[in-house]
Amino acid sequence: MTFKENVKICDNGHTFVKKSDCPTCPVCEKERKPDTGFQSVLSSPARRALANNGITTLEELAGFSEKEVLAFHGMGPSSIPKLKKALGEIGLGFKGEG
Repeated sequence: MTFKENVKICDNGHTFVKKSDCPTCPVCEKERKPDTGFQSVLSSPARRALANNGITTLEELAGFSEKEVLAFHGMGPSSIPKLKKALGEIGLGFKGEG
């Protein structure tokens, strides 16, 4: 089975090829990846999942349970230990822990 490759151009003028209808530009995603902070260790889909749910800080993240965060579209189970570690480093945890 082969997938049709689609050449796309994002709003910023980057040309990229996708095998799906996904509009996400890999060049833009790489440019948006933070160099430091808890989001720097997360995948692009996990970072977008947090952003789509209004979460930009660990304090905001602590207002959600682990189950709620896992239900976010794009958030996978491999991100949870990274998030728990980041929360623990500042004395926080997911809602309902501890």
